[in-house]
Amino acid sequence: MRIRDGFPGQRLRVLPGQVVAAAVRSGLTSRLLVTDAGYFPRARHHGRRRAHGASGTIMIFCVAGQGWCEAQQGRLRVAAGQVLLIPAGVGHTYGSDDADPWTIWWLHLKGPDATAAVEELCGSPAQPRVLGVHDPFRLSAEMERVVELLETDETTPTLVRAAGTAWSVLAQVSADALAGDPQRGEPVRQAQELLRENLAAPVSVRGLARTAGLSPSHFAALFRAATGGGVVEYSKRLRMARACELLITTATPVGDVGRTVGYADPQYFARQFRSVHGCSPSDFRRRHREVEATGA
Repeated sequence: MRIRDGFPGQRLRVLPGQVVAAAVRSGLTSRLLVTDAGYFPRARHHGRRRAHGASGTIMIFCVAGQGWCEAQQGRLRVAAGQVLLIPAGVGHTYGSDDADPWTIWWLHLKGPDATAAVEELCGSPAQPRVLGVHDPFRLSAEMERVVELLETDETTPTLVRAAGTAWSVLAQVSADALAGDPQRGEPVRQAQELLRENLAAPVSVRGLARTAGLSPSHFAALFRAATGGGVVEYSKRLRMARACELLITTATPVGDVGRTVGYADPQYFARQFRSVHGCSPSDFRRRHREVEATGA
């Protein structure tokens, strides 16, 4: 027999229906609203069955133990450090593992921002999905913050703060899904740090791959999967961001700015800058100064 709640040490908040109805009609909470939130520690025999799904998106973050979810596509296992995302209106049954019951933070979300995140993460037609998390401590802290806010009161400012924190939770889960498996992504993270710390150094995919202990082709594929682009383009974007900062905050000559970010040839620097920002470095500096002078 599965039980819905009542676990020692649990925390649970559910907004009244009239509060939800008012919150989804206007303001920031019309985009994203946390309607229910809680924390169930070592929730033995926990489970729910919803033949027609829930009215909102369900997010369950397993911080310890294990659980499972059954839906049309079969049975999914949920382990510590993973998020179970269940789209609204999708029939499902979930529960805690009998031998190793899960400890979970959970949220119920309404609004188009939640729907958009689910469509991005769960595909179409939407089905429950289990996702890995790169920083479980940060995610736990943010979900706890949502619960703390709902425990405070049900005023509009509090609901807006809870929605903002929930949006951060969705963003973290979405970004982690895009970045892929955290262990496979570690070589990419290290390469990104090296590129940021050595902007002026020549970019060598082969050298970065050697540092990561991977073949150049394997490393390049991992990097593209994690960032959406190649190493050279990523480095160029980093360099141009730093160049913009120097052009705005200093009077350093344009040629010296280019050399600072790795371009010995001023003309080549100008072409690369134009390819990103649509104007020359000199024009970029001039336009920024004009905006500052006019206060526009």
